[in-house]
Amino acid sequence: MATEFVAPGAADQQLHVIVCYPGERNIWQCEVALSPGATVGDALAASGFAQAFPAIDPWEEGVGVFARRAASHDPVADGDRIEIYRGLTFDPMVSRRRRAAHRARPTR
Repeated sequence: MATEFVAPGAADQQLHVIVCYPGERNIWQCEVALSPGATVGDALAASGFAQAFPAIDPWEEGVGVFARRAASHDPVADGDRIEIYRGLTFDPMVSRRRRAAHRARPTR
């Protein structure tokens, strides 16, 4: 990603962040420009996530910035990736046990 030089005091002091959500079949993402001092909640509101997914509460499963949990009042930085998490569709421990049992089977 190329960066632009912005002179100190220039009018364009916006933060550019990406909001993303892993849907069932594809990944939804939206790049938004925010004012300095913006929060994770501001980014979610600006992205239009609530309109795109009205039945989903992003805070129910959690929201994070680069895989670290974040609260709605946490500030964002230029270039952040805000991730809206969703629940697992399978139990990882069940899958691990299945793989272990498969490896333990005798081979012919």
